[in-house]
Amino acid sequence: MNSHSIYAVLDLIGTFAFAVSGAVAARQRRLDLFGIVAVAFMVACGGGITRDICIGAIPPAGLSNWRYLAVSVLASAVAIVAYAPVRRLRQPVLFFDAIGLGLFAVAGAQKALSYGHNGELAILLGIVSAVGGGVMRDVVLSRVPAILDREIYASAALLGAGVQVGFDYAGWTVWWTPWFGTFSCVALRLASLRLGWRLPAFREGTTTKIDDN
Repeated sequence: MNSHSIYAVLDLIGTFAFAVSGAVAARQRRLDLFGIVAVAFMVACGGGITRDICIGAIPPAGLSNWRYLAVSVLASAVAIVAYAPVRRLRQPVLFFDAIGLGLFAVAGAQKALSYGHNGELAILLGIVSAVGGGVMRDVVLSRVPAILDREIYASAALLGAGVQVGFDYAGWTVWWTPWFGTFSCVALRLASLRLGWRLPAFREGTTTKIDDN
């Protein structure tokens, strides 16, 4: 399997994982069938569409490639038909979201590089690819987006995208490099959920008061 095929597979697996997370979240909010599919597609393709517009990949793959819609519909069907066993997973939305986060961070960064953009932009767009759909899901479902709630979410995407870009700049483009970047992101995200790692926050009374006199 060549490198292009590997990243295409990563993108579709990430699409499925994100779509499942979106469909489960929508099902938990008791949305109807259309609402579940719409949220699943939004989560799965929202970040990728934003990335493609930014790098000039027009029309975006999420809109022009039927596979992304098909994968989103399939994931919605899985979430509806097998909702009970999926729900038994501990925090299934977070689990599938973490997998999608890692896959999209790596695939997004690599796609930006393949379009001739520099490493800085590739990392930023890898993060956008990874967190964009989740932000849209949380806004639509009236939840505080994970990237604004002190969680190690965008930071994990930053790690995955950074590892991928670092490997590319070092000339290590073997088959295992994208999987290593994906694993790094997913492992950090799941470890932060398991161990309660959170980013520091500033509270009232902790800042130095400036004397106006």
